[in-house]
Amino acid sequence: MLTKLQELLDANRIKYQILTHSTAYTAQEIAALQHVPGRQMAKVVMVRMGGKLIMTVLPATHHVDLTRLEKLLGGRVELATEEQFRGFFTGCEVGGEPPFGNLFDIEVWVDISLAKNDEIVFNAGNHRQTIRMRYDDYSRLVTPKVASFAVEK
Repeated sequence: MLTKLQELLDANRIKYQILTHSTAYTAQEIAALQHVPGRQMAKVVMVRMGGKLIMTVLPATHHVDLTRLEKLLGGRVELATEEQFRGFFTGCEVGGEPPFGNLFDIEVWVDISLAKNDEIVFNAGNHRQTIRMRYDDYSRLVTPKVASFAVEK
């Protein structure tokens, strides 16, 4: 997955930095290891609406407010289980998915609190590497829908 991301970023002439850290599984742990504010660490939370998977992307310091998300999407939303989304992310460790749903034909929603950052850091497909890049470049590549659906923990 890291190679695929690098190829995409390089093809679009986007500046980025690959960071390596000891194995970590939560966005807050990774932010601490990388010395990055939790509000800049983008985490992926997969949800389902009916049979459709949707990728939400929010700061490590927040969690998805399902009620808000249901109002935005106009239907019942539930957190997806690993079994429900594991097969969609070829080349990724479960829980290490990068916030590029467009690479997997999955709709992407970004919380407004993350979109306010100049830079974001996110998993590069595993639990040992992250990528740092400008949020504007990420938004240009992914074209996510941006709304307020997360609340601070």
